[in-house]
Amino acid sequence: MPAGLTCGPVPTPPSCTASGASQPASCPETSSPLSSGGWPPSRSSSEPGSCLANLAALHGLQDDFEFHPPDLLLFYNLTQVREANCRAFTRRAAQGDTELLANLPDQRVALQHVALACLGAPRLQLSASDLLLLGVLVCDMDASRIETADPRVLENLQRCRRLTATQQAALNTLLASSKTVLGPPGSWNLEGLRALGALATYISSSLWMQVQEAVGLAFFSSMVATYRAGRLSQRDARRFVTGFLKAKAASVPSRPKRGTDAGRPCIRGDITAATLHDDLFLVRYDCVQLESCLGSRVLKANLDPLLQHPLPAECQRVVKAKLAQVYPRGIPEEQLPLITSLVYLYSRSEIGQWNITSGDTVVALLASDVALENQTEAVLQKYLDHDGTITSSLLMAIGGSRLCWMSARQIQAIRPAEFRRAGALDISSCPQSRKDALYTKAREAFGSTGNTASYYRFMRPYLGGAPVEELRHLVQANVSMDIDTFTNLNPRVLQSLSVGNVTTLLGQNVGDLQKARSHPTVSSWLRSLNTSALGELGLDTDPAGPTGPARSTTEIPNTTPWAPHVAPTAHQLGNSAPTSGSPPAHLGFLPLAVALPSSLLWLLYWGTPGPSQDCSWGTSTKASKDGADPAPHAGKLGLVGGAGHLPRYRLQAQRAQPCPTS
Repeated sequence: MPAGLTCGPVPTPPSCTASGASQPASCPETSSPLSSGGWPPSRSSSEPGSCLANLAALHGLQDDFEFHPPDLLLFYNLTQVREANCRAFTRRAAQGDTELLANLPDQRVALQHVALACLGAPRLQLSASDLLLLGVLVCDMDASRIETADPRVLENLQRCRRLTATQQAALNTLLASSKTVLGPPGSWNLEGLRALGALATYISSSLWMQVQEAVGLAFFSSMVATYRAGRLSQRDARRFVTGFLKAKAASVPSRPKRGTDAGRPCIRGDITAATLHDDLFLVRYDCVQLESCLGSRVLKANLDPLLQHPLPAECQRVVKAKLAQVYPRGIPEEQLPLITSLVYLYSRSEIGQWNITSGDTVVALLASDVALENQTEAVLQKYLDHDGTITSSLLMAIGGSRLCWMSARQIQAIRPAEFRRAGALDISSCPQSRKDALYTKAREAFGSTGNTASYYRFMRPYLGGAPVEELRHLVQANVSMDIDTFTNLNPRVLQSLSVGNVTTLLGQNVGDLQKARSHPTVSSWLRSLNTSALGELGLDTDPAGPTGPARSTTEIPNTTPWAPHVAPTAHQLGNSAPTSGSPPAHLGFLPLAVALPSSLLWLLYWGTPGPSQDCSWGTSTKASKDGADPAPHAGKLGLVGGAGHLPRYRLQAQRAQPCPTS
């Protein structure tokens, strides 16, 4: 029985696949059939959804949308949504996570337009029933719609990853209107504020000034406790604390600013260990009092509980200055893991005073989401200067994004064997110069892979640095590149590819160009094409124009399907591992084996050989019409080809098909 199910490549390090060999600790465990994990995939990638949606559309399975996970519906060809199914489709799709469409901006806009069209006549105000239909799609709507919507829009906004500045203003306008279930700010209670969840972190200081003091303090205490327990992000906690303390400061008599009073007397009393465990510590001690009342001995013994508070930036600078007084020759290594929230304040020369000998220290410092470019490179360099080695475990622990800020010399210092064992690292956010360096390192690590299918699986995360020659090799190999990988290619290199190259390179995923046409990489390439070339791709002549389903907000798009080009190896399937450094997959739905209908599972397992394939899985002999040379290690592309990937579900079988008899 195969070990799982997937829609694309799982880069399992070569050192993890040798039978009979001892497995390195970093190797993924073998998963049981369809049981390891669940849908949806990691929130940083749209590859699995896009691939599965294209397969479903190709085989006419979109009408089974009621049985498909909501995240999958986000990627469907919206021109194939029948008018009779519009509301049911929208209601289910609106339960998904639109952040998965980060690389498909036009699809995201089209979803909102189709959803509004489903409502019928244009709405001046969204009703409660409208909001129930729109779900998470409200997160992409402008502030004016939020302000005028039924107050139950708060339930929709609670599902948003983040709010724009104008949406935050609209939220506060709505809360101040007294129309919500909370009532006027003066009557708010602890239970109502807690019910807001993360939305409470957006409440403005002007509203906090209207809240009863006892209620505000009780809520502040609960939010700090939530943060210290790791259930509130640093970003959200700091936003909340900043707004709340601003209101608190405005409600008390002004004090001398820092530096204007030479003595800066401690008014609140000396800070003790017990003081630091008080959830209202930041209310009782502002940054001026923190500087005046925090002694060196207490700081040295209680650095951890102090930094467990979501300190405002001014208070962080106070703590940094005091640490410099306590440790004039540099902070000891055993204390470094405690200051991750302060790392961004340190210069290269200050980090140069640190003593970093342990990989665990590096992981702790670079796990912080506030470290900047010079801190990352400086921290790693101190570790390397003490004979440290960048191992696969270290690479996986700090995540691919930290590779973006390593120097070219540090990247070169990574041993190929360690790079191989690290698996797929997400470097999509890296500047082009780092992508180029990491591509070179990946070629060094995976260049000797025995066949094209495996070579593509391992190299896919690093193709953003690939030269045009490499891409033409992949065109010849018919890999059916997913749209996420395509949008991360070097835009300048992409300009050298013809329409025929790109059509063959994307294969069954070429239709995703329509969904991603406003993405900078795709847009720049489309602008280089003439009208006939755009027509060949099935796109209209305005590269900046809307996608098909987004033409109107008052009528349902036509239901004529736009058939994507299918490459000869359109049904290559493979396996994919979770991207190192990515957020964990949320298991918000049933396992895929339960969530998908049997027809789609059958399709994903067996596939269908293309017209130019021979009798074994995925074999293709057709070349691009532009005549590229064979890819390095060219061979037969088996079931593990690359049309995007679905983490955790693996079908590692390669079954031969009987040749038809004439």
